[in-house]
Amino acid sequence: MGPRCGMRTTKCQLLATSLCVMLLGLSIATLSTVTHYGLHFTLISNISLESNSYRFIHYAAFYFGICLSMTLILAALLSSAATVRESQCLTAMGFFCFALAFCGLIPAACWRYMHSTEVEDSMMDVYDFVYEEVRRNSSSFRRHELTAIHEAFLCCGKHSPFGDTTNVEHKTCPSGQIRSAGQDCLQEIRDFLRKHMDFISTLLGVTIGFMVYGMILTSFLWFSIHFSNNLDRKGKYILRESDARLETTSQTCLQLAAL
Repeated sequence: MGPRCGMRTTKCQLLATSLCVMLLGLSIATLSTVTHYGLHFTLISNISLESNSYRFIHYAAFYFGICLSMTLILAALLSSAATVRESQCLTAMGFFCFALAFCGLIPAACWRYMHSTEVEDSMMDVYDFVYEEVRRNSSSFRRHELTAIHEAFLCCGKHSPFGDTTNVEHKTCPSGQIRSAGQDCLQEIRDFLRKHMDFISTLLGVTIGFMVYGMILTSFLWFSIHFSNNLDRKGKYILRESDARLETTSQTCLQLAAL
């Protein structure tokens, strides 16, 4: 009664965990798609610049997020199937997917906290380069890129000790927008990315917690199924062919004696 009750509890918890992991996988896939195709991010990534380090981060984050979301969804499906069918093979595969996702999440979380401002710095470097290019030589192509950034982030120029930047802002800022301290583009980019990265950090932390819990539940379920199968085998006997013949002969003799 005890082992069966423990297995039933584990199965209920694993089903609930699988549902949460499925939702996490879908959330990460949605967030990766929005980050990859969002206007704020594509504007900076598409700027033609040899030293545009954000472009690499942009594509790496998208492919990592998609791979991670697929792994999470697969882990949730395998764990759910293993729970329903009580299959040791499916349980082991579910544990492997949880462990694989955990091994990918730990380096991502470490990179996030060790390079907490790298994404912000790379985007602000790109903006600073485009702004200085327009200020120096009023290129129509760069001016178009700077205008698109101003319209996307709802900002206007940047604070600078130079006094000749007013002309740049008049040409590239949206019409009717007045420059103020809150509209500094470097500050707007920093604030926008901090909110975005804080949400990503929270999502990473929650996902890591579910991965650890999923590995514990799948390993416990695997051992429960294993020992339960061994217990079910005890007390069962196989009727061999010789025993079957002896039993048939005995029944025949009893029938003849009754006659």
